Amino acid sequence: MATKPILFNTQMVRAILDGRKSCTRRIVKPQWEECPNCKYVHNEYIYDNLAENVYCARCGYPLEPERRSPYQPEDILYVRETWHRYTKRVGKGEGCHLEEHYGYKASIANSEDAEEPWKPSIHMPKKAARIWLKVTNVSVDRLQNITEDGAKAEGANWKNGKNVGWEEKMWRTAIERFAKIWDSTIKKSDLDRYGWNANPWVWVIEFERCEKPKEV
Repeated sequence: MATKPILFNTQMVRAILDGRKSCTRRIVKPQWEECPNCKYVHNEYIYDNLAENVYCARCGYPLEPERRSPYQPEDILYVRETWHRYTKRVGKGEGCHLEEHYGYKASIANSEDAEEPWKPSIHMPKKAARIWLKVTNVSVDRLQNITEDGAKAEGANWKNGKNVGWEEKMWRTAIERFAKIWDSTIKKSDLDRYGWNANPWVWVIEFERCEKPKEV
């Protein structure tokens, strides 16, 4: 078990907070193309339970085990999100003093100092993390193999249609919504390799909310 950071954009942080997101897909880099042993172009795979190696579905040849998932079952993850730091005056009289607090863009109502600029999630320190996750399962799959339930677990749904714009309502299924969200997270220059239509290999990382470990 290891403690590691994981980045989510504001939209996905809100989905986690709402209890709508329990899974994330991350691109396998570099991508598998064909087995170096039998030259089979992979649309299938054999994946071991330790999330360490992938094998050719035709001949069983190990497909470069250095393509190890960045996260393993039982890992504890702290979520990095868009944030800022501000000070708040607390107490009265001689006991009055300033305390350091953190605000989060995903919960703007909790950010009492709107004057402080938002900071990118990549720069968020561990001590500022408010969301902790435990990895429950890791697998590998083609992106377009996602099911309707899988797309919902990714947070590609909404509660009772609330807070959903007209454009979002155009997508009839969670899979269609997920495809749109996925492409919005990929650089335009990388869409040909990693976009929805490219159907890349992805790590499927399932997780659950947990408390911050005492030893952290």
